[in-house]
Amino acid sequence: MIIETTNYYAKPGSEDEVLMQRRRATAIRKSLGLPEGRTFARLEAEGPNVQWRCEFSSLNAYREDMAVRKDSAEFSAARAQMHTLIDRFERHLHEEVD
Repeated sequence: MIIETTNYYAKPGSEDEVLMQRRRATAIRKSLGLPEGRTFARLEAEGPNVQWRCEFSSLNAYREDMAVRKDSAEFSAARAQMHTLIDRFERHLHEEVD
């Protein structure tokens, strides 16, 4: 299993907008026939304001998902809008080992 995790660090005052924009991106994923993944909002401590995680059956399935996102003008626009709301973005890819 492959897990993609994306971390969004909101610009000051944009925390709620970042969460709404992540939800828009999730709706676009669904319309493209992609898995929705799960969205998390920070409750306390340091770290990203919003985090999104999605599981894929294989590295190939992840790469196919990325290709669909790249080819979608609507998803690309949502991504561009997100980047106006955040100071920092991280994408991490992990493989389940146990």
